[in-house]
Amino acid sequence: MNLVMTTALIALLLSLTLTLLAFWLPQMTPDPEKLSPYECGFDPLGSGRLPFSIRFFLVAILFLLFDLEIALLLPIPWGTHLPSPLTTFLWTSAVLIILTLGLAYEWIQGGLEWAE
Repeated sequence: MNLVMTTALIALLLSLTLTLLAFWLPQMTPDPEKLSPYECGFDPLGSGRLPFSIRFFLVAILFLLFDLEIALLLPIPWGTHLPSPLTTFLWTSAVLIILTLGLAYEWIQGGLEWAE
């Protein structure tokens, strides 16, 4: 118990010492360049934040979804060597049909159109 208390006390003292040193040692003299929003030497011309289209993220998510689908369907040719290949192909067909129906729904709803 004595060793645990000593270790805890040393850890507490060390962390407090390092925290105080990190708070008091840095020089807090900001110059106008550091206070400006951009440190490149010229004034900003416009807003630094540009709005992103939500459609970009939708297309990116669809790409990731179908990329993942392809990665999951790659081992299917080896499914012919399983004891019940028909079950494997039925599940694969079900996944493909669900994803195709989802893509068709997005297409019909206009979620893949860039222009409004």
